[in-house]
Amino acid sequence: MALILNIDTALETASVCLAQNGMPLKTVSNKDQKGHAEWLQSAIAELMKASGSGLKDLDAVAVTIGPGSYTGLRVGLSSAKGLCYALKIPLITVDTLKMMASAARNVVTEADLLCPMIDARRMEVFTAVYTKALKEIISPGAMLLANGSFSELLVSYKIFFFGSGSKKFISLQNHDNAMSGEVNYDASEMSALSMEDFRKDCFADLAYCEPFYLKDFFHPSARDPYK
Repeated sequence: MALILNIDTALETASVCLAQNGMPLKTVSNKDQKGHAEWLQSAIAELMKASGSGLKDLDAVAVTIGPGSYTGLRVGLSSAKGLCYALKIPLITVDTLKMMASAARNVVTEADLLCPMIDARRMEVFTAVYTKALKEIISPGAMLLANGSFSELLVSYKIFFFGSGSKKFISLQNHDNAMSGEVNYDASEMSALSMEDFRKDCFADLAYCEPFYLKDFFHPSARDPYK
């Protein structure tokens, strides 16, 4: 029986979720991005009180490690590290884009591949491409969008583009295999991912773990996911 506190402050809406054995018990969220730092500690206290559990009952803390907001990533990771250090429990880090893809695969049925995008201003995004089994086809990275982005994959696969940066890409092309839409995601989507890492003893180093900022931008060459 593993009780894990999941923290996501990487995106516009911050959230925390308490999960038991990979199943969400309760989630609280905050839509004021500028207020994530002030909100987080009281939200954790509220969440634990509502669940009837104490911090001492936690077996691990999971946090989105990035990409995302510079400030948000620092807020989430520092809080998670502090809890883990004080409670002497392991820290689990979850890629933000993988969390988003996990949410999309539960609601998108017709796509072959999933492409979450986080707006990074101008025509830049943080992005990755996953199968519905969450296998990485294009690893998380920073991309400068162009008309030909993902062209090789789009020839063969239906790709679902979503997230705050997806509208910029959809405006560039009209390929029949390019799909887009809205997907809701919060820290509850971390529950199964963090539990999987907990079972595998896949923990982060408290002393040296840093946010995954992704500062450099590139034009990726897509490859076939099934080769």
